[in-house]
Amino acid sequence: MAHPGDKTTVIIIAVVVCGVVLLVTIPIIWVVIRRRKSPKKIPADNDPNNVELDRVGSDADDGYQSLKLPYRRTSDHTYQGLKARSDIEDNELTSDETYEDVKTRSQFPRNQLKIKEELGHGDFGSVYKAEAWDILGRSGTTIVAAKELKDPAASTAFFKELAVLKLLGTHPNVVSFLGCCTDTEPYYLLLEFVSGGSLQSALRTSRTQQTYGNLHGGSKSLSPRDLTKFAWDVAKGMSFLSSKKILHRDLATRNVLVSADRTCKVSDFGFSREGDEYERTTKTRLPVRWMAPESLFHRKYTTKSDVWAFGVLLWEIVTLGATPYPGMSKREVMDGVQQGYRMRKPPHCDDRMYSLMMKCWSEQSFKRPGFPELERELDVLMEDEHDYIDLANFDENAYASLQTSREEKI
Repeated sequence: MAHPGDKTTVIIIAVVVCGVVLLVTIPIIWVVIRRRKSPKKIPADNDPNNVELDRVGSDADDGYQSLKLPYRRTSDHTYQGLKARSDIEDNELTSDETYEDVKTRSQFPRNQLKIKEELGHGDFGSVYKAEAWDILGRSGTTIVAAKELKDPAASTAFFKELAVLKLLGTHPNVVSFLGCCTDTEPYYLLLEFVSGGSLQSALRTSRTQQTYGNLHGGSKSLSPRDLTKFAWDVAKGMSFLSSKKILHRDLATRNVLVSADRTCKVSDFGFSREGDEYERTTKTRLPVRWMAPESLFHRKYTTKSDVWAFGVLLWEIVTLGATPYPGMSKREVMDGVQQGYRMRKPPHCDDRMYSLMMKCWSEQSFKRPGFPELERELDVLMEDEHDYIDLANFDENAYASLQTSREEKI
């Protein structure tokens, strides 16, 4: 028979052991909780050393470059658009409902579309000249441009561009969206056909249409007034897009089309997003030479970053399609922009035109003009009889950097 004192001793020992276990366990639990809640250290976004150029598979310097981002951060900003495949983790499935709205509206009967010759290559595949019967209530045949989705991996980007196109409405300086064929493959985006090709091509062709020895006679194909009007047209198109809260994010002369009557139309919305602000969260190929500092180093895009790109586009127009930052590598461009470097005034460019460029390249985005202001200033220049671009003194040798590729891609 157990002695009562023995039971008491056992109870006391058990209580002591439990107390010791609790004293050891509580600090461990507290440390684990603190570690889970503590934020990860984030490197400074504005440090240019944190942004690295990645290797691109092609040797062509096509104006785009991959950037290795030091830290992937999820944006707090939400915009009304579709989620890009690049923003989706490998193990995350996209619901079928994501594209339901896009696929079921703006449909054009496939049997009323006849694909003709190939015009070139776009972001997703080939671009064709096509005939559409009775499109948008227009009786008879209408010539359209049909962008075909050939790469299944690009389907998310294809439908994201479609979502943006449906928001456009119509404007004489923006390429019109006419419909789509997305009921069955192959998928097509149907756009206004613009016969003159890209503004970049038109500018560069104007060089070849003048004999080298007769360069000082001025451009035979384009006048200084034509060039000023090109800039004015693009400003009007971008003013319209900004009023729709559409961020283009890839504004450059290669993405502006010229009609037969020399009207410029902003095009190529593969990079575009809807909203006041967009934050890039993934590594992607980027048009470094056209990008604002906040886009390069903070991943932020607003209408004011489009304004920066417009300043670069102005420089392209003035130099008849030269590649921005001539003689500089993309790494040198990034470092230069970070340190406040801006492209110098071309000798044949009037101070007032160059002043517009410099306003667009203000370090602080809120100091840059809006597109309505740029539109008004260029309107004033158009009314003036003065030539703001002196083609008679254009030195082609100084702006001979004409890097080309087939359609630049993201």
